[in-house]
Amino acid sequence: MTDTPGLPSELAKFAGEISFDLDPFQSTACAALEDGHSVLVCAPTGAGKTIVGEFAVHMALASGGKCFYTTPIKALSNQKFADLTARYGRDSVGLLTGDQSINPGAPVVVMTTEVLRNMLYASSDSLRGLSYVVMDEVHYLADRFRGAVWEEVILHLPPDVRLVSLSATVSNAEEFGAWMETVRGDTAVVVDETRPVPLWQHVMVGRRMFDLFDTKSSDHKVVVDQDLVRFIRQRESADRMHGYGGPRGRGGRGGNFRPLPRPDVLARLDEENLLPAITFIFSRAGCDGALAQCLRARLDLSRPGEAGQIDEIIEKHTGDLPKGDLEVLGYWEWREALQRGLAAHHAGMLPAFRHTVEELFVKGLVRAVFATETLALGINMPARTVVLERLVKFNGETHAELTPGEYTQLTGRAGRRGIDVEGHAVVLWQPEVDTSAVAGLASTRTYPLRSSFRPGYNMSINLIDRLGAKEARTLLERSFAQFQADRSVVGLVRGIERNEGALRKLESQLGGVDGDFMEYLSLRDRIKQRERDIQQQGRADRRGAAVKALIGLRRGDVVSIPVGKRSGLAVILEPDQTPGDPRPLVLTEDHWAGRVSAADFPEPAEALGRMDLPRRVDHRTARIRRDLASALRGTGISAPRRGKRNDRVRGGEDRQLSTLRRSLRSHPAHNRPDREQLSRTGERYSRLARETETMRQKVAATTNSLARTFDRIVGLLEERGFVAHGEVTADGRRLARIYAESDLVVAEALRQGLWRGLGPAELAAVVSTLVYESRQETGLLTPAGPTDPIRRAIAGTIEVWSDLRSDEARHKLPPTREPDLGFVTGVYKWARGDALAEALLASGDQGTTMSAGDFVRWCRQVIDLLDQIHNTADDTEIASTAAKAVRAVRRGVVAVDAA
Repeated sequence: MTDTPGLPSELAKFAGEISFDLDPFQSTACAALEDGHSVLVCAPTGAGKTIVGEFAVHMALASGGKCFYTTPIKALSNQKFADLTARYGRDSVGLLTGDQSINPGAPVVVMTTEVLRNMLYASSDSLRGLSYVVMDEVHYLADRFRGAVWEEVILHLPPDVRLVSLSATVSNAEEFGAWMETVRGDTAVVVDETRPVPLWQHVMVGRRMFDLFDTKSSDHKVVVDQDLVRFIRQRESADRMHGYGGPRGRGGRGGNFRPLPRPDVLARLDEENLLPAITFIFSRAGCDGALAQCLRARLDLSRPGEAGQIDEIIEKHTGDLPKGDLEVLGYWEWREALQRGLAAHHAGMLPAFRHTVEELFVKGLVRAVFATETLALGINMPARTVVLERLVKFNGETHAELTPGEYTQLTGRAGRRGIDVEGHAVVLWQPEVDTSAVAGLASTRTYPLRSSFRPGYNMSINLIDRLGAKEARTLLERSFAQFQADRSVVGLVRGIERNEGALRKLESQLGGVDGDFMEYLSLRDRIKQRERDIQQQGRADRRGAAVKALIGLRRGDVVSIPVGKRSGLAVILEPDQTPGDPRPLVLTEDHWAGRVSAADFPEPAEALGRMDLPRRVDHRTARIRRDLASALRGTGISAPRRGKRNDRVRGGEDRQLSTLRRSLRSHPAHNRPDREQLSRTGERYSRLARETETMRQKVAATTNSLARTFDRIVGLLEERGFVAHGEVTADGRRLARIYAESDLVVAEALRQGLWRGLGPAELAAVVSTLVYESRQETGLLTPAGPTDPIRRAIAGTIEVWSDLRSDEARHKLPPTREPDLGFVTGVYKWARGDALAEALLASGDQGTTMSAGDFVRWCRQVIDLLDQIHNTADDTEIASTAAKAVRAVRRGVVAVDAA
């Protein structure tokens, strides 16, 4: 017990109930909370931020009020519910997630952030008496998919509620705190950058381990350890002598370089007493491959007497899995790895497997985990050592180097408070690793918080319903996103002022703004602009002709794609008559299937001939694509040779351009001896004037940008009858209860009765098109599915989406993502009762099976949307079918370990 004299009364009581002394930042934050302030706490992972949240719980119970404790994921909600229940008893604590409702009327309720957002929009009675809200992991508001929810909660909470925001270390905590003070009133910002466990940085070169930094250096600058630098030089020299250096191949690696095998890396760490360790590998397949490599090498990191405990925890999490599914889940190999103290951890794993790994690792029963970077987010799973195999990862578009913020986040897992005296980060050296760059990553603390808040259809309709359109605009202008945008304008305004001063000096050199030479320069600029306009008009005309030609193509037409990596013959599988942007589905002679656009046709596409196609073409199947491509090549049709296009400006044909050129030649300044010198000055003037105008446009676009987007959304919703005369209609109230990325498509489909007459498995299949996202770009959008009702319902859903996309383009709104048919057959088979192996195969791409973890995750997202449809549909038939579909999908592996 701790006796802390001099602290405020409730804080003294709270401190007396815990078994350790409060750190200074914890005491400061708790004292501010007791003084009536809201609090923002930014501290490293594992520093003990949640103590401040637990003090808010204590304060609520002591004052007879209520506290809501929010977390970003269900697993953390379950963990915090268990902690608080153990401390305050079951009567005082409740839990609300998408799946569970336990004692929701309790004075302390743990919930996911989305649940609180939905309560606020519904003006729930549960909000009465609410005095404190804890927002754990509030830095999630930077998440581009879910981040807006955190800002919605912060903006909508009643003003008398004290907010405790707990965040990882961010480099702009003061900016975030300033915004919180603007929208929530008095907010204390408490920042602690001291890691609870010191972190040592290392580089492993072969089997040798070196410190990254020169700790003996008296210089305050960051200095790379000289022993490390010398050893790498010697290693590279020796490699060159033995022919291992050579030119660097793909990915920048030395041509014949072979990294130390993973079992040897782990054995070396074990020798140095640096286990347990998390090795971050930025791909799921890489994690599984690393684990398989260790199993093949017969590596065993387990210790005597642990087998019984490991088996008990495995059974606790997986005992309910159907025995017939264990083989297809890879259960036996996974279990063998755990019994040797080894595991992988990534989103492709079954949730029950992941949670087993997490518990075993925290208890020290698994000593080496190969993980993707998702492990660094939210999950409480610290290690003694973090290993980074590479400092480059795929960011969804390209391979990019780790940022200092990402490096800090990953290595933040090293060092377990109360267990380790110090943590360790180990970078494995490879020829492309620059030790100075590693030192820069390790010594930079840059992790700015950037808002991802953008108004959408559901948010806008709820704002109008609660506040009215005028107040809703005002609220959006108070968001952190607009706060950051407005601050970014300050630098632009300063740049505009600097440029205006420079422009005045250049004007005087050119004889003043009303002088002859400025008029002459204006004529030159007008000629250049007219030439650009003519070129642009030519491109527009060519594109218009290409669009018209694409719209005119029919199924079975053979065309020639003249340019690009898909150039050659192609057959039209599915025409597209979308005005302005037709994208027909084609199959090329090298058996690629995908959609093409006007950009692929510099000249209008022309049907060179026709070929007969089967009534249904499954272009996802490689064999069918190969057979059709062979038939295409056998038609005897050949691609015409492409002639050269003349892109020169035909000035002689344009009367306006000819007039401007005559005016230029007859202007008095045209014959000045210093004309060229002044013209160069004039070009600098014109460049600076254009740059300044661009900056002014950015300022105008940034100011009130969210409110303008909101106005466009309201315009679209009014056109479609979801809002009328500033009021939300009955259809709008249905939209207000649909929380999905394609919310407006769902609302329209329900309004139009597109999903009537479907069975439970069929409805699950159709709904999956609005939640599922293929891991690879398919470019395919053809109404397909295992039954006629599914195909008709999907066709109707695609038509709704297509109409919406046209409206969004007209209103200058970002497009709703297109339906994805990749999960239709898989979830249909599963919902009708087929075996897991069948469903996984049907859900995979091009003959591969979907991972069990991905399958369960997508099934649960389908369940979530089906549940919303059940609760919002006015049509009792659809509502009943949705409820049956939920039960049909929630079975077997999908129902096990649903936290």
